[in-house]
Amino acid sequence: MNTLFDKIWDQHVVQIVDDGPTQLYIDRLYCHEVTSPQAFEGMRSRGLKPFRPKQIFCMPDHNTPTHDQDKPIEDPVSRKQVDTLARNAEEFGLTHFGMLHENNGIIHVVGPEQGLSLPGMTIVCGDSHTSTHGAMGAVAFGIGTSEVEMVMASQCILQAKPKSMRITVNGTLGKGVTAKDLALYIMSRITTSGATGYFVEYAGEAVRNLSMEGRLTLCNLSIEMGARGGFIAPDEKTFEYIKGRPYAPKGEEWDKALAYWRTLRSDDDAVFDKEVLFDAADIEPMITYGTNPGMGIGISATIPEPQNQSDEKALQYMGFKAGEKMTGKKVDYVFLGACTNGRIEDFRAFAGIARGRQKAEGVVAWLVPGSWKVYEQICNEGLDKVLEEAGFEIRQPGCSACLAMNDDKIPAGKLSVSTSNRNFEGRQGPGARTCLASPLMAAAAAVTGVITDPRELL
Repeated sequence: MNTLFDKIWDQHVVQIVDDGPTQLYIDRLYCHEVTSPQAFEGMRSRGLKPFRPKQIFCMPDHNTPTHDQDKPIEDPVSRKQVDTLARNAEEFGLTHFGMLHENNGIIHVVGPEQGLSLPGMTIVCGDSHTSTHGAMGAVAFGIGTSEVEMVMASQCILQAKPKSMRITVNGTLGKGVTAKDLALYIMSRITTSGATGYFVEYAGEAVRNLSMEGRLTLCNLSIEMGARGGFIAPDEKTFEYIKGRPYAPKGEEWDKALAYWRTLRSDDDAVFDKEVLFDAADIEPMITYGTNPGMGIGISATIPEPQNQSDEKALQYMGFKAGEKMTGKKVDYVFLGACTNGRIEDFRAFAGIARGRQKAEGVVAWLVPGSWKVYEQICNEGLDKVLEEAGFEIRQPGCSACLAMNDDKIPAGKLSVSTSNRNFEGRQGPGARTCLASPLMAAAAAVTGVITDPRELL
């Protein structure tokens, strides 16, 4: 009768507090430079040491420049945050993948690719997009800075148990429709608050057919629906992906882990607090037209009439009108990357459209791998050459233009087609206008200079 969420949660309960939150054991804590300084300071002021330092991994990603990483960071605030994390990790005896370390990258890209994020785990980080790791069959969620300190000190957290929701997508995704389109479609239907208070399990044929990279993208965007997190039951595809990764179990430990992981699924008669059903055939390549990730439409649709003042404000900010199509709108910037779409599959998709074509004049394109491992794969597969011939350059890993915390900011008024996860006012830079889309849609915009249905170029 249990859902997979119940099973993983219950196995990690240390103590249930009457009329209060649950004390939950945490298997893995990830720390980046933005939300950890106060936590370390709190530990220091109380004379505490991390309870289980081997379970904690640190790396800078938000403030790292995506060029000249071998030189000192120019921005003093960014430099201070990155340097502070390095010092704190050293002082507290924690593993630290600093800039230019072969394992450095965006924390939510590195965790799965290093085999640090595993099925059945509880995983937290002071970052809302921690839900990404749910693709591995883990219960992963973002936490606040005071909670980061709590986990460092005790390897536990106080949490109220969320309700459970299952989103089932039946059927097969059509040509040119990716995991990003699936996520944007779900958000356009249930809105950015439709999963508030829930932990989401994604199921159905369309979800099972996604690659691991696609699943990571889908789970990454769970938070944008208001969910506490989102995850997918692990299967043979998951195990194949994990096997042989640096931190994955080896030998006998692997066999033992695999036997346990194979039990991780919701019971056939499990009851969810809410069930939502979608048909993959209804989904086409998606793009957002407003200032939240739920304001998205299929590429062949027209911008809908505003339903309230907030919608009107969003259209005004974006400079769009109801009844218009998104196709043909002039694009200034294209961003491929972020913890949403900075993986090798995303670069393959982008290169597939760029191959034999040229970057449109007047478009600034930032292609940013999610980690040094992804960068290495891009070069090993010759994608860097394909992209170079088309007029693109690959930058160094980091969060880049996903958020205005480093050099890669979109100038005011400019329109960006971005593979990142948020399109709020000023998210990519003060006054920047952001349309969220898949790597295929981003590539189509980059080579045509306007928003284009990627299916026309496939």
